[in-house]
Amino acid sequence: MKDSLVRVENLSHRYAVQWAVKDVNFEIPGTGSYGLLGSNGAGKSTTMNILSGVLRQSQGSIFINGIDMSKDPINAKKQIGFLPQTPPLYMDMTVEEFLINCADLRAIPQKEIKLAVEEAMEKCSITHFRKRLLRNLSGGYQQRVGIAQAIIHKPAFIILDEPTNGLDPNQILEIRSLIKEIAEDRAVLLSTHILTEVHAICDYIIMIENGKVVFAGKTEEFDNYLAPNTIFVSFLEMPSIEDLMLIDGIDKVEELGGPNYRLKFPDLAGVSERIVEQSIKHGWRLEEIRVEKNSLNDVFSALSK
Repeated sequence: MKDSLVRVENLSHRYAVQWAVKDVNFEIPGTGSYGLLGSNGAGKSTTMNILSGVLRQSQGSIFINGIDMSKDPINAKKQIGFLPQTPPLYMDMTVEEFLINCADLRAIPQKEIKLAVEEAMEKCSITHFRKRLLRNLSGGYQQRVGIAQAIIHKPAFIILDEPTNGLDPNQILEIRSLIKEIAEDRAVLLSTHILTEVHAICDYIIMIENGKVVFAGKTEEFDNYLAPNTIFVSFLEMPSIEDLMLIDGIDKVEELGGPNYRLKFPDLAGVSERIVEQSIKHGWRLEEIRVEKNSLNDVFSALSK
């Protein structure tokens, strides 16, 4: 059976006597975009630094394309591209000079460097800035150069730490699009504190809290982790709050303005049907009814406890 692209087994690390992560296990089977979530101090940054080879774990194993990083770190790291939160740019270099230097550091053979640089610049849409000093690029284009250095050696696994941090809305959309394109033929692990960012980019989510994995699965599974407990209703004829509270299964009514209400329930079973029945019985003329999904913040908060 083919090994997963990334396999983390019983990963643990401590600083002095304090464990930052303890017995973390997860797999990244292949291509796609993966979001790494966690509260401040949850162990997310430690996990990312270990995965990128910046930090050596206290215990456990990491396999990249079947290569044990502890036993063969050089070949394992050849499979990895990494963009830290602040792009590691030499501001007095041009885009092309910087990427040539990065290709050389990545041990790309001299005769292949020119092509590797051209392909990375084209992928990140920065070819027209090849002679521009890095200090004279906008934040969005500096971030593109940072991503270009992470993919220049064509790694199978790319780690991006807060890749849209500090960018304006247009730049964020551009970087999101670039990340999704890159994830089509390799695995991208994205760390961010912005939940909407994960929802917009990632196919899968891994969440760490208190040094342990509390969720690993598809983004839609994360969305549906909590059962819904509210229904939005709108009527043409306004019922009173007291009338709505009499419906079996409703334990709270919130007025939203006009004939719109949010009804809270402990158990969804049969609630919608009873609302429709009461609307017909009392002539409220029900116009809209829909079960409301929990927000990403609600799910994150529940998993953080």
